[in-house]
Amino acid sequence: MSIPICPLMSAGNSVEIVCAQEKCSWYIKNYKTCSVYLLAHNAALDIKEKQSHLKK
Repeated sequence: MSIPICPLMSAGNSVEIVCAQEKCSWYIKNYKTCSVYLLAHNAALDIKEKQSHLKK
């Protein structure tokens, strides 16, 4: 498994910075991912659900 890129530390940098995993306060060990990814994923699902309700 490859170490994921940290979206918070990499933002605005020319070099992508790898996730510190358990040493990062944004890392969720149970999901093995950054909480920012989960927030973005959940927001995208929420938007998709709202759009489907508007089409009805």
